[in-house]
Amino acid sequence: MNTLKVKELQSRDEIIEAFPVMKQLRTHLDESTYLELVIAAQENDRYKMFALLVGNEIVAVTGIKPMITLSSGRFIWICDLVTDTNIRSKGYGEKLLTYVHEWAKENNYESVSLSSGLQRTDAHRFYEDRMNYDKASYVFKISVK
Repeated sequence: MNTLKVKELQSRDEIIEAFPVMKQLRTHLDESTYLELVIAAQENDRYKMFALLVGNEIVAVTGIKPMITLSSGRFIWICDLVTDTNIRSKGYGEKLLTYVHEWAKENNYESVSLSSGLQRTDAHRFYEDRMNYDKASYVFKISVK
C-alpha cells in the first residue's frame, strides 16, 4: 500500500520534479522560468514548497510564504495550491492544506490566507465548504510594466 507523506521541496531537482503538477495551475510558466522564480522566492521571500506524495509520486503541491502585516498579524500566505487534475477528489488537496494549517500553528502563525481566481468556482467551493475558509476581501491588481 502506498503511503502519503508531505515533503518540503528544497533542491533544484525536487523543485523541477514538481513542475508537471504546478504547471497545471501556473500554465503561463515554462520550466526554466518556474525554477528561476521558485529559487528567487525561496532566497528573497522565505517561500517554501511542499509536495504531497503517494509513494514516490507527487500528487499535490503548495507554495507558501510566512508573512507579517498590520492587517493580519503573523500569517501564512498560500501562493500556490494544486492537485494533479488526473487524480482530484481523493482528498489530496485537503491533506496538503491541513498540513499547512498544522505547520502554521507549530510555527506560531495566527492564520492562513490565500487568493483564488474568480473563474475557479470549484476551488472556491473547496475552500469555503470543505476547508471552512471565509471570504475576507477582494484582491485587486494592476500591471505597471
